[in-house]
Amino acid sequence: MHNTPSSELREQLENLASDCEIAAVKIGMLGNRGNAVVVTEFLDAHKFAHVVHDPVMKSSSGTELLDSGGIKYLMAEFLRRSSVITPNIPEAEILTGIVIKDVANMEDAARKLVEMGARAVIVKGGHMERAVDVVFDGTELVPLAGEKLADGQLHGTGCTFASALTAQLAAGRSLVEAATLSKAYVTKAIEKAYAVGKGRLPLDHFYRQKIEPLLRGTHELPTHGMHPAESGH
Repeated sequence: MHNTPSSELREQLENLASDCEIAAVKIGMLGNRGNAVVVTEFLDAHKFAHVVHDPVMKSSSGTELLDSGGIKYLMAEFLRRSSVITPNIPEAEILTGIVIKDVANMEDAARKLVEMGARAVIVKGGHMERAVDVVFDGTELVPLAGEKLADGQLHGTGCTFASALTAQLAAGRSLVEAATLSKAYVTKAIEKAYAVGKGRLPLDHFYRQKIEPLLRGTHELPTHGMHPAESGH
């Protein structure tokens, strides 16, 4: 693992913002406090409509992905800048100090995170015996139950969920609807996970292309994959 230098990250973000209109932002691994500061400055400068923060602290294999200074800064500064924060059970425990043993504890943690400044929270229950996520928009608590799959040898499930959530919010869907659709997508992507190399399995993010017909106006070339149909052909 190599953290991007903060100065380089700042330049990347500025170039991105000047190049295209950004409908929504998803924040994942930050690595350290310096990069967290850069991202908060970026958020303050642009005031994006949707900011989904997946507070990544450890990898699936246990590697530290955010230093202690970054965690403290996250708690002090990031919560109030996020439209929704999506911690898993261990992350929610670190942020709130609440020991989470059941769904009721997940709900307590969600309420505590809102008290700490978050606008909305989704506590992901992948570490529990039942695959229940808790969605809290600051007013209403909604549990989302799903099929529990054997995902112990996977990686990227939380990242995939947060990315899907961001896309659904950018498309104009409500928080609960976006979370429901994202959970269904991740569940199927886990089911279709496949082996690449000797490590943990990545999810199949493109499983829908294998089960849904091609969109009208596209054609598939054997050696180049999918391309838009050219006019006049």
